[in-house]
Amino acid sequence: MVKLDIFSDPICPWCLIGKTQLDRALAQRPDHPFTIVWHPFQLNPDMPAEGMDRRDYLETKFGGRDKAVQVYSQIDAAARAVGLDLNLEGIKRTPNTRNAHRLILWAEMEGMQGAVVDALFTAYFMDGRDIGDLDVLADVADMSGLDAAVVRRLLSGDSDLQEIVDRDATARAMGLTSVPTFIVAGQHAVPGAQPTELWLKVIDELTSADQNA
Repeated sequence: MVKLDIFSDPICPWCLIGKTQLDRALAQRPDHPFTIVWHPFQLNPDMPAEGMDRRDYLETKFGGRDKAVQVYSQIDAAARAVGLDLNLEGIKRTPNTRNAHRLILWAEMEGMQGAVVDALFTAYFMDGRDIGDLDVLADVADMSGLDAAVVRRLLSGDSDLQEIVDRDATARAMGLTSVPTFIVAGQHAVPGAQPTELWLKVIDELTSADQNA
């Protein structure tokens, strides 16, 4: 098997677009060699714990309403091009994602990372839910097959919070500046939301190399 490390943030639209294209390649190659592990990278590490109003966030980040509209029009077009109908108007708050990353970390221990990552993307980009809210995260855990009561209790404390901070810092020390970033076999970095065709080529090359070894 080949490890595929994915650095992502569940409020990153390009991460969802990139995952969608990767998933389509995996579906076309059900015998793919990848073992996938998701890693934390916060787009907004200095976001207040309670998050902030979505419109204020976008206008501050992109330098005004017009620029924010322009950027997200491009994102919406890219999402539609891969068949995603994002409910961007439904997003009212931009959350701090440390707790969402804790949930993804715990899901890895249960072998449910993929389900939790999918559920977080759906909750945020399709349902307009605040994935910084502990009740929402507990609901996401429940829908993904995790014990919601245990997750709710853990989220109420600081369990593994420092690990998320440290792993985010490690990613930045490695030179990561944006997500998604995919690292194949611990060696080859593939930045950005890559098309399905590229992933099919990577999978076929890995499979061929393994067969010829």
